[in-house]
Formats: sequence, C-alpha cells, structure tokens
Amino acid sequence: MKLLLISDEEDRYLWDYYQPGVMSDVDIILSAGDLKAEYLSFLVTMINKPLYYIHGNHDITYAKRPPEGCECVDGRFITVNGLRILGLGGCMKYSDKDHQYTEKQMQRRIRRLKLRIRKAGGVDIILTHAPVAGYGDSDNIVHSGFECFKDLIEEYNPKLFVHGHVHQSYGMCRDRVHILNDTQIINACGKYVIEI
Repeated sequence: MKLLLISDEEDRYLWDYYQPGVMSDVDIILSAGDLKAEYLSFLVTMINKPLYYIHGNHDITYAKRPPEGCECVDGRFITVNGLRILGLGGCMKYSDKDHQYTEKQMQRRIRRLKLRIRKAGGVDIILTHAPVAGYGDSDNIVHSGFECFKDLIEEYNPKLFVHGHVHQSYGMCRDRVHILNDTQIINACGKYVIEI
C-alpha cells in the first residue's frame, strides 16, 4: 500500500503545478497538520483517494471550515484497508490557543484510546503533528516532542510514526526519517511518499 504523507507546507508540485494523474498510484493520503483546508480538499478531489487528517497547532480555522471530503482522525483510532491508524493532533503547549497540550494532557488522550488499540490487536500507523521527544524534534518548547509518544511506540511497535510541525525550511529538520525499535519515524513536512 502506498501512502502520501503531507504536513505544514503546501507542495507547489501538488497544488500550483498539479498535473492530472500525479499520485494516482497512492492508496491513502495522511495529513499531519497545519495545511490549508482548501489544499486538503483539492488533493482529495484531484487524487481521488481517501484523506485522513489531524490538527496542527495552526489549524484553528478547521472548526468553522473543515477540509471538504476529508476525514478527521484527531483523537480517534480507525481501521482503513486493514491499516490500524491512531490520530493524535496538536503540539506541546506554549500558548493558550487550541490544539496544544501538556505532556500529561497528551498522556490522558492516549489512555482514552488504549482499549480500542488493544481490542484491535495493536496499531500500524500513529499520525501526529508533534514529533517524538528526541527523534526529530527541537530544543525550543514550540517544536519539542512528547515523551509519551516514545512510550506509545515502545508499547505497540507500529510500522510508522508520522508527524509534522518541524519544518525543513526552518533549518531544524536535518533527517526526515528516524528509527525507534522497528518503527520508522517520518517527518511529513511538505510531502513524503512511502510504501508499506
């Protein structure tokens, strides 16, 4: 199964310079947050494949104008084409705006979903906005990762952990792929295509 992973920066190749048939071999689109709703609606329409998203810390307009034709999986556990996907949007709390969480708040969000994960026999993909602490995050509080994500990976050993938030254009993202145990941690900033 081929996945198109996107986040944070609209890819001009997929939007401004879109060519019909581009990404037609993709099976699922996963958005790790902070993209315009119009961009997500455009992609789900033109590529004509299901698009699942979580909230980034800047996705406050989604409440009034959500991406059309896309499904929000933030705070949810779903199964798509046999893939078990866990969605946990938001980032480390640094202000009083929406979609920001303390470490304890994120731990509570995870605990609420554990029964569903156990009943499904585990998870294949964890889709988040924030990175895992120590794996592609930054020293500053705004772009730091969650420690509880590391525990989640160690407990369930998913195939993929997909995040955004750490922009390549900021010069913070040197490596897009990290490995923790058998889990590939991928920074989806812009776009990233992977087969699993």
